[in-house]
Amino acid sequence: MASKSAKTAQEILMADFQALVRDTEKLLADTANLAGDQADELRAQIHDRLAQARENLQLTQDSVRERGHAALGSAEQYVQEKPWQAIGIAAGVGLLIGLLANRR
Repeated sequence: MASKSAKTAQEILMADFQALVRDTEKLLADTANLAGDQADELRAQIHDRLAQARENLQLTQDSVRERGHAALGSAEQYVQEKPWQAIGIAAGVGLLIGLLANRR
């Protein structure tokens, strides 16, 4: 479930970034032909989109940080409750990585 919400957050962030890039390209193309109020309006729109993208990036960062802390807490609790199983899992993962590394 966490990976699904992370993927959704990533998709939203990418869509916002792509919209920001499109708007910036439009601003660059249109400011060559516009002057005065029209250029100021376009700049204000770009500024608003940039602020929105920054806010979404901050929210995504906070969400990822919270999930990371929760995962870390869960891992620490598991290791404290079942230390021998944790050692066994770590040894198995280390063995698997070692086997894969030797194949190359």
